[in-house]
Amino acid sequence: MAHKNQLRKDKTCLNCNYVVENRFCSNCGQENSDTRKTFFHLFVHFFEDLTHYENAFWKTIKNLLLRPASLTKEYLSGKRLSYLAPVRLYIFISFVTFLLIAIFPNDKKSDFIQINDKSNGKAKNEYYNYEDEVKQEEIKDSLALDSIHKSKPSSEELKIEELKNKGILKPVEADSLKKFIQLAKKDKDIEKANSLFNSGYKSIAQMDSIRKVNPDEIDDIEYWLAKKTIPLNDKYTNSELWEKFTEEAKHNFPKTLFIYMPLFAFVLWLFHNKKRWYYFDHGIFTLHYFSFLLLVVLILFLTNKLLGYFDHFIVIKVVKSLINFVGYLWMFYYFFPAHHRFYGESRTISFFKSMGLLLINIILISIVLLLFVVYTFINIH
Repeated sequence: MAHKNQLRKDKTCLNCNYVVENRFCSNCGQENSDTRKTFFHLFVHFFEDLTHYENAFWKTIKNLLLRPASLTKEYLSGKRLSYLAPVRLYIFISFVTFLLIAIFPNDKKSDFIQINDKSNGKAKNEYYNYEDEVKQEEIKDSLALDSIHKSKPSSEELKIEELKNKGILKPVEADSLKKFIQLAKKDKDIEKANSLFNSGYKSIAQMDSIRKVNPDEIDDIEYWLAKKTIPLNDKYTNSELWEKFTEEAKHNFPKTLFIYMPLFAFVLWLFHNKKRWYYFDHGIFTLHYFSFLLLVVLILFLTNKLLGYFDHFIVIKVVKSLINFVGYLWMFYYFFPAHHRFYGESRTISFFKSMGLLLINIILISIVLLLFVVYTFINIH
């Protein structure tokens, strides 16, 4: 049951100044409750508001996952208090999905060595991620010890030297770690030389000089791209650029998905009877369908994260693969029964329409994603 707010002793409505006979004002409908709340009350009220009180939240989730199109049919038939509203449902699932994906740690390990000198001065943690494990023999063959002292020491090398002076690291261990850092630096320089966006020009000034002599040699699109890529190549390596790109993509993808939904509903509108179905109906179907997709993505993400801790067991690996297979298969198949049940057409007509809709939307989503990639690229600084 929902947690009830404590009523005010004063019977005058705070919103419209009417006299409140019962719990709610007969004039404006506002509850005549105490406005001063504890943090716990605010938290409970927030959760209850999101879940629409009682069992509406879990009832909505169950129908969304297991009964394609049932939520849409119920909503459009007028049964709207028994389930979460479509917009609220989508926003809630979208928020939770992208939030958890953002805050959960990545599987990718660190690209550098991190030394953790704890308060007792004795504990040390070494994280190697150079093909996961680098042999000391390979490091010795790649870089001589005297080359380390000729170059300017990095912050990591200074930290290693400090730990060696304190006696926490043995001289042999310190030298090996320094060699590892130097090898990583060397590969970073090579990676930077083979940049992802190599335009073939060293600087914008060089391009300006070429355009002055021969304006037709570099067209406007090539010039615009080079003006964007040259500063990025000078500033980042390929791995750093990819990291920046994925970071920008995570921030912008939810907006792109939200922008694409009206287009998805428009394609549905084009394929169906305009007199029988309004654009609003297709919009509700779209909200529920995209909520379902995000919910399955969330479930698979959390399942993979949880089972990932037990990957050393073959049985767990098999179970995880099976769950992923069933999840992605259900995501693909879901649209067919949802379309058939909601629009009420024969299975044959519904199947071919569904195939056509999926094909068109694959093309459209590819175009939107391409624009999204360009937008993300432009916003890398």
